[in-house]
Amino acid sequence: MPSKRSAVAALQKLEADRLALDQRQKELEQQAALELGSVILGTGVESFSKRGLAKAAVELAKLGEEEALKRLGASASATRSQ
Repeated sequence: MPSKRSAVAALQKLEADRLALDQRQKELEQQAALELGSVILGTGVESFSKRGLAKAAVELAKLGEEEALKRLGASASATRSQ
């Protein structure tokens, strides 16, 4: 069984690791936002309001990539059953 001292030290290390991971997550989220933004620029979607773009993104995500493209008529492999 670990001593109280080593348990305290382990908790302190865990907290420090958690803080470092939180910082790394923030950095990666910023990089991902830049990547996604560069994909969107020039498509015409940048003219959407922030709220409208967020709503469209949520709805597209619910459908999944393949179904969303199929419904938008953008998938070359999609077959139309209408």
